[in-house]
Amino acid sequence: MKANMIKVLKIEVGEAPQVKEIPNELDSLQEEVGGLIECVYLDDGCLAIVNEEGKLNGMEPNRRLGTDIICGPFFICGDTPEGDFASLSESEIQRYSQHFADVPEFTGKEPELEARMTFIGFDYYGGR
Repeated sequence: MKANMIKVLKIEVGEAPQVKEIPNELDSLQEEVGGLIECVYLDDGCLAIVNEEGKLNGMEPNRRLGTDIICGPFFICGDTPEGDFASLSESEIQRYSQHFADVPEFTGKEPELEARMTFIGFDYYGGR
């Protein structure tokens, strides 16, 4: 595998997960999710790379991830200690292929499909 290519598990809406080799470049990563990317850190050091605006853009619900629903296509990749994207190991591919094997049906009325934002304010001047 070329150094600039990574092996990921791609999860399309309504389809079984597929192993795919993709260029580890921003344009290619964005193309895989159909827009701006957002990294969702998973418990085991892997990442779910999702479309940052999937819900806002009205993309179809894809899979549940924790307490949320990911809209639009996404992929799972590894992470290095330096924070770079990396290929998945065979055991990670197997684990996530099983985890996302079931294709759920959504009604469109799930509360998790509501787009939401959290705003956090900071007091930069120490209350002066």
